[in-house]
Amino acid sequence: MVGLPYDFLTNPLGAVRQTFEKSVASSPTDVDPAAIFRGKDWGAVDLFHDFLFVKGGLAQVPSIDASSMRWLQPNTLVRFRGMVQDMLGNELYVGAFKDGSSWRTNKFSDFCPIQLPPACETQLWERQLFHCVPVPGQNSWVTETKSIPSTQNVSSSASQHEGKRGRGSEDEDMNLNEESDNGDLISSPNAKKQKEHENTCSSSCLSDDLMDHGNDSGLGSGDSNNPTCLVKIYDLPESHLKLNDVFEFIGIYTFDPVLAVHKDDSDDPMFELFEDPTVDLPPSKVPRLHCLICRKLDTQDFLSNSLVFESLSTVVRGIRESLLSHLTAILGNDELAAQYLLLHFLSRVRAQVEVMSVGKLSLNLTGFTKESASIFGHQLTGVIQKLLPFTQDITLTLDYLNTATLQPRRNNKTGRLVAGVLQLAQGTHLTINETCMQSGTLSSNGIENARLLKNLLELQKVEYDFEYYKLEMAADVQLLILSEAKSSILPADLVLPFSPGSVPATNATSEDLQAWRWYLATMRSLPCSIEPEMNLTLQDEMVASMQEDKSLGCAELNRWLTMTELISASFGEKNLSLEHWQMIKELERLRKDRLKEKAR
Repeated sequence: MVGLPYDFLTNPLGAVRQTFEKSVASSPTDVDPAAIFRGKDWGAVDLFHDFLFVKGGLAQVPSIDASSMRWLQPNTLVRFRGMVQDMLGNELYVGAFKDGSSWRTNKFSDFCPIQLPPACETQLWERQLFHCVPVPGQNSWVTETKSIPSTQNVSSSASQHEGKRGRGSEDEDMNLNEESDNGDLISSPNAKKQKEHENTCSSSCLSDDLMDHGNDSGLGSGDSNNPTCLVKIYDLPESHLKLNDVFEFIGIYTFDPVLAVHKDDSDDPMFELFEDPTVDLPPSKVPRLHCLICRKLDTQDFLSNSLVFESLSTVVRGIRESLLSHLTAILGNDELAAQYLLLHFLSRVRAQVEVMSVGKLSLNLTGFTKESASIFGHQLTGVIQKLLPFTQDITLTLDYLNTATLQPRRNNKTGRLVAGVLQLAQGTHLTINETCMQSGTLSSNGIENARLLKNLLELQKVEYDFEYYKLEMAADVQLLILSEAKSSILPADLVLPFSPGSVPATNATSEDLQAWRWYLATMRSLPCSIEPEMNLTLQDEMVASMQEDKSLGCAELNRWLTMTELISASFGEKNLSLEHWQMIKELERLRKDRLKEKAR
């Protein structure tokens, strides 16, 4: 038997409400159906999941951005990719209500489609609110993947806003999704009239207001090309979404001028009961997305497409050599610096063990001056932006340290988290240029900023200021420091004197860049393991190394082990080998020889 042809793209609420009414009709008559479905899905999300990921409908779903918001229709299916910048807590809303003898749902929408009578029987449900922003430092080459994402790590979520009503809404019709004779879902005349009104307001207000909003209201890092978004999520554990996680949300887009009505201008007593916690995120500037499905993204999801090879190891070695050759040219034919830079690019925090961040590998390239930084530093930061999806650059000066706001902080008056420079997504690359640093006196804010940067470098943690207490948040940020001498502010894991032999003059094709991006994203995510026999061999090697060099300590040997894991990953291998250990020992010998030579 063929089911109803739901219009998932332009009328998703039709599928939601009709599936709810069918589920209510099939529920036991002696049980309150509205209570049964509180916090649960009744089959609507499964329909959307099938449409998006089985039937290939995801490619038809538009993304929210400044250009699309000029033509996006309210109550249509959209998607948004961004970082969770603030968690606004939970909110109550009218999830179900009785219309005569029938129960209807108000899930996935901002307000009830009819004016509820005072004695109307209702059910209050709960949803979670998240303010999401474009990923800080996202580079322009990043595009949405064209391939259909895996169904793994895909979560269903519903969201809904409680029944706030403005003036002039009494005549709205409940039958927004009336079934026609041929089975199609159509809108009622009143709903169409309302939709036309919303579209007019959306095009005239939203497109203009979005262009001129700033960060004075804590709107995060959105800009005119990449708006922020208020995401409303249901039916998921609170721990599923974490601060600074990067997600793709697929759900119902809403823009409604009714929500912009000030509390004092409304006759509805429900305003007194349900205070809007997002008053500084007006719907005329920040779109709402009622989430049906969300999935956590990693770096590979931001590539234009995935590459598949029959002989992975052979291809990986070829890409590795071409990338190393390009990095060597960028660095003025400094092959040793290119080798260390590749390991740095592949590093990531694999585990947090007390005060240790296992897997990180910060790098300090010394020997830079203002002049050489303008040449080699500019070339280097340029290639980093072309290779990695999320990058940030900081030119560290005395004035910057004294005046910058690096620490995210909670504004307890508004209840909002004000983003700082160091609120970054996992996997972000941060380049710090110290060549412009001058002597002077640090203010108290400068000292605090220097401490925050040092903690991020050494511990991979960022301290958030919640006014009455501080909270450390785990991070995964690759740090590269360019300086004239060894940085006294940021003691990196590795210090390498930069020794260029020529001015770089390189160019990479789009095919090269695509292959290198895939390589770095894929090799960085490879798991790493050590066979029992190899583990014993490495222990013997470490003991022998400490006997040869009495200055070697546990910290340096642990770093060697991390570097061995990284060089194994650079060849596309998941297991450590003695050959890779010997390669790291040789690289370290060359690095220490260069340090001694520069010290003379």
